[in-house]
Amino acid sequence: MKLKTCVSPSGHFVYGVHRPSFHIENFREKPEEKDEIRSLGLDENGHPVLNSANFPIGAVLEPRADIIYEIPNAFPFRGATYIASNWADARSREPGDIRLTFKPPFSFTDSMRGCLGKTSDMDVLFSKLPQQILLTIAGESSDGEELSQLAALCCDFQLTGNAPEGLFHTTDPKGFKRPVIRNHVLFEALVNNPFLPDHLKEIMVLRPGVQGGSEIVGSYLDAAEGVHIYEYLRRNSYIPWGHFAANMAEDAVRYDMASLSLTDMTGLRHLYYQRTYSRVADMLGLKSLEPGKTASDEDLETVRRSISRHLKSQGGDNLDFNATLWGWNYGFNFTAGGYNLHGSHQQIHQQFALIPRAVDSESGFGQDRGPMDTYGCGDQIYAFIRRYREETGRHFFDAYVSAIHGNRRMDRQDETRNSLVVYADDHVLLFVPKAQTSQWELNLMTQRPLSNILETDTEVRKSLDSAMHKAMTVLTRLGVKMISVIEFSGRFALSDEKQHMLYAFLPKIPYSMGAFTEAQQRFINGHYPEDFAEACRRVLS
Repeated sequence: MKLKTCVSPSGHFVYGVHRPSFHIENFREKPEEKDEIRSLGLDENGHPVLNSANFPIGAVLEPRADIIYEIPNAFPFRGATYIASNWADARSREPGDIRLTFKPPFSFTDSMRGCLGKTSDMDVLFSKLPQQILLTIAGESSDGEELSQLAALCCDFQLTGNAPEGLFHTTDPKGFKRPVIRNHVLFEALVNNPFLPDHLKEIMVLRPGVQGGSEIVGSYLDAAEGVHIYEYLRRNSYIPWGHFAANMAEDAVRYDMASLSLTDMTGLRHLYYQRTYSRVADMLGLKSLEPGKTASDEDLETVRRSISRHLKSQGGDNLDFNATLWGWNYGFNFTAGGYNLHGSHQQIHQQFALIPRAVDSESGFGQDRGPMDTYGCGDQIYAFIRRYREETGRHFFDAYVSAIHGNRRMDRQDETRNSLVVYADDHVLLFVPKAQTSQWELNLMTQRPLSNILETDTEVRKSLDSAMHKAMTVLTRLGVKMISVIEFSGRFALSDEKQHMLYAFLPKIPYSMGAFTEAQQRFINGHYPEDFAEACRRVLS
């Protein structure tokens, strides 16, 4: 098979095993040995530790280096994963050790008072600190009082007595009212810290309008469960044709998965389904959802079925927009040097849009004009599985599901830990991909061919939402602070391939943020995927 994938047509995972051995000629010019061999210090017996090993005499021979497993991703366009056996073997002894260490609470104020005494003027001290220290405190402190002091440094509050009630605004050259923020980077670090007092979060960033004039065009309210979510329209978006953001409201503050309920998740996703179904129904000239109210599950399903019937009988050639885009950036932080570590902003929020079928093309030379197909990440799966079937005679996802359920470990050590599955029900499968593209990647996939949310009925949508909540809960309980989640979905009305909708949960691990290897789509892992699946199952249970 010419395709670079770990999924064989027989329904098994295939991978490469590197057993390196090599002879390396030595071209180092040799000065006097005394100029090279030096002491690195003393050992526990007082003897010098020399750097002799760094200066070999003659060629270097490595007869048997550590085994490295090379696993092509299930989908070739996602690269390959390399597992170093020496790292993975160590972690395999106790999968429960696969987690990040939770940091203890941190208060700069308490630390300084311990050094300077309780009479020290912390306001003066904060005003003298360099930006690097301020950013660290703003992002990492769990002391609400000192975070409030930093807030007063970076923006102007409207006060009633000593209590902040709002922000002072000025008029910009275009006539828009803008809040007075003197230190934008510090401001962003502060308002993303869950320990900032909630009343300051509301005033600084959560109250509708404080971040600008984006219109609220939908909402989800479950007063009994304390759930309240706004749907904002982002008109001038980096996503062409605008996009929508489902944001937790100011009276339902959710900064982490520990505070996000399954009902919250249901509401966030409900707005995605509602907006997509209504827009597609309108494009097709079908009866759509009633304006001015939040649709019920029954309303959604009625419109979805109407769309599905139309697409099956008429096709989707008259749809200007024929794909969905959905994503979630969870978590945020800055380095002390001001590097933004994640594309996110305050509160838990999810973003979604429709992707047009085609866009006008230009070359800059007055030629080559005409429609150009647009990009959607799910298109790459569709193109690949078509080619897979043409080359192998088997539907890719049939083989993939078989491989997941019949998986065996690469090291063949503990056959009781062969499973990659973290959670499953009748509709969805949450699993660890054999070739993880981030250290702790999880995937969520429909059990049967359902390529986009126009094909998912009420029960499947509930399963997706619940399993998504479980996946995020597992990763955050393992200590992850930042996660990107993306949806790989198929174009509407493309039914000639058995494409399954897929979600990828991509954690950012502190010691593995991405470098030149990842830029080449070569992903380095220090554990076996089966051991990570075991760690996830333990946390979930």
